[in-house]
Amino acid sequence: MFLQFLINGLITGCIYSLASISFALVYYTTHIFHIALAVLYVLAAYVFWYLTVALGIPVFVSLLISLFFTSAVSFGIERYVYYPLHKAKSSLNVVMVSSIGVFIVVTNIIAMIWSNETKTFSSDISKVFSAGNIIITARQAMQFIGSTVLIILFFVALNFSRAGLRIKAVRDDAELFQVIGFSLTGIRRMSFLLSGFLIGAASCLTAMDIGMDPYVGMPILLNAIVALIIGGMGRFESCIIGGLSLGILQALVVWKWSAQWQEAITFLILIIFLFMRPQGLIGERSRLA
Repeated sequence: MFLQFLINGLITGCIYSLASISFALVYYTTHIFHIALAVLYVLAAYVFWYLTVALGIPVFVSLLISLFFTSAVSFGIERYVYYPLHKAKSSLNVVMVSSIGVFIVVTNIIAMIWSNETKTFSSDISKVFSAGNIIITARQAMQFIGSTVLIILFFVALNFSRAGLRIKAVRDDAELFQVIGFSLTGIRRMSFLLSGFLIGAASCLTAMDIGMDPYVGMPILLNAIVALIIGGMGRFESCIIGGLSLGILQALVVWKWSAQWQEAITFLILIIFLFMRPQGLIGERSRLA
């Protein structure tokens, strides 16, 4: 039983890692606390469900359409909500309130269109793979493989492409990046596009397994943020460390006690890190000026 819960936690941790990278992309390049990311997670799942179940479009085609649609909406939030506030030199608190507004409005639109009921892709029992007492469903395997491939591709692009190196440069020093003549606007928009794609992928992979309702986005966002903090702020690698650690921890809590304790233990760990090791597992302690 222990190994079963450990593997379940590893799979969940991969989804948390993907969502955490999505949040970190926006936070590191703009310093915006991107709460609207939660509703992008919901939107991707519903568009995917509608195209697949309601319209009967093949799964792979529906997945691609939903991912590009989510990226476009993410770009639209930056272009028509965040960027005008940035140009007006609004404070980050004002931007965060605007992000909350986008989250509330779009969540209610989704609920009005598709209702509050949980949607599922199929009532059929998923194919399973077993080895001894360990059982993994085909949908869990897709979650693990899909999220792992996307994470690997992200880090390859981050470290070896010109766009990835520029994202890292903005993360390290946005002011210097502008001083040497590069466009910060282009990097902001690229980050939002990629962030929307990644959160959409995390959403669709999860929705195929457990379904969705209009309110599943906020718990995922909170877990993504916790994963980023316990992994260590300032590095994209920390999203992976934090996401996998959090997923495994939650699975072990369910194994040892009950699912009711998951959130309590998660935020207890967060508080412990904030007080005892604010730099996270692989972060570096910053020096005071």
